[in-house]
Amino acid sequence: MATTKGSMKAAQVSKGGADFEIVEREIPEPGAGQVRFKVQACGVCHSDVFTKEGQWPGIQYPRVPGHEVAGIIDELGDGVSEWKKGQRAGVGRHGGHDGTCLQCRRGDFGNCRNLKVPGISYDGGYEESMVAPVEALTAIPESLGDVEAAPLLCAGITTFHALRHSGAGPGDVVAVQGIGGLGHLGIQWANKFGHKVVAIGRGPENAALARKLGASVYIDTKLTNAAEELQKLGGAQVILATAPNSKSMSALIDGLGPNGKLMVVGVAFDPIEVTPVQLITGSRSIKGWAAGTPADAEDTLRFAELTGVRPMIETYPLAKAAEAYARMMSGHAQFRVVLTM
Repeated sequence: MATTKGSMKAAQVSKGGADFEIVEREIPEPGAGQVRFKVQACGVCHSDVFTKEGQWPGIQYPRVPGHEVAGIIDELGDGVSEWKKGQRAGVGRHGGHDGTCLQCRRGDFGNCRNLKVPGISYDGGYEESMVAPVEALTAIPESLGDVEAAPLLCAGITTFHALRHSGAGPGDVVAVQGIGGLGHLGIQWANKFGHKVVAIGRGPENAALARKLGASVYIDTKLTNAAEELQKLGGAQVILATAPNSKSMSALIDGLGPNGKLMVVGVAFDPIEVTPVQLITGSRSIKGWAAGTPADAEDTLRFAELTGVRPMIETYPLAKAAEAYARMMSGHAQFRVVLTM
C-alpha cells in the first residue's frame, strides 16, 4: 500500500498473543477503489480476540485490530466517485467482498467466499487514519455521534439484523439471553419492534436495567429455570442468544414455543447440546446469524436515529488500547468499550 507524508499513531499486535504496542506509522494512501478516513472512534469488540490472540487462520502480522469504525473521509482513491471528502462514514465487520464468487453473484454479499474483515484482512480502526474499500463503507447520519455510531456497526447491526429476520411479529414473546454488549441493544431493538420482551440474566442486579431498556419480564437464572418460565408465557417465538456461553444457550431450547427459533449471535467454541426430539417437538429450530452488509448497517443506524436506541458506552483514548481491551474482555464493561482518537 502506498503511503503519504506524515505519521499517525496506531495500536498494533506484532504477533498472536502479543501485547498491544502504540506505534508511529506513516499515513497510508488509498489505492484504486478505496478511501482513507480519519478515525474518530472505534469500538472494542469481543471478536477482536481473533486478531489479538492469533485465532484467525492465515492472519498476517503486525496487525491493527478494529471493525467498529466511525470517521471522516479525507482522501479518495482512483475511481471513487460516490463518496466525497469530508463525508462521515464507518466500517463494520463486513470489510469488503469480491463481487465475483457464487454467493456475491446471487446477491448474498455477507457470505462472500472471500469476505474481508477489518482488523483481520487489513488494518482496522485502532489507528488514527485507516484505508478501506468502498464496498465496506457505511454512511453515518449527522444526528449520531461517532462514539455512539461505532458500536452500532457491529453489535448494533448483529442484533438488529438478526431480530428483523427472525420471523417474530408484534406482540410475540422474544427473549434476549444476556444483558451485555449485544444483549442491551437486543432488548432495545425488540422493544421498538413491538415484541413482548423477556430479558434473561444472571442475578437480581440486572432487573431494573432490563426493564429500563424495554423488557417487560426479567428472568433471573440464579433463582429459576428460564425455559420453564418462558413456557409459562406460552413459549418464546424467538430467543436471541447473545452471551457467549453454549451451556446457557442449550438450557433455553425447551423455552421455545411452537415454530420457535433460537437465534445465535454470541460467539462460543463449545457445542450447543440439543436432542432431535427437542427440535422435532414443536418444529423448533436453531439459526446462527452474523452481522450484515453496509446497506444493513445503514438500516440499523437509521432505525436507531428514528427510535432513540443507543449503546451504553465506556470510552478510552487510543493510547490506552490495551486497558480498553482488557476492560472489554473482563465482562464488566457497561456495556460497549470505544476508543477515541
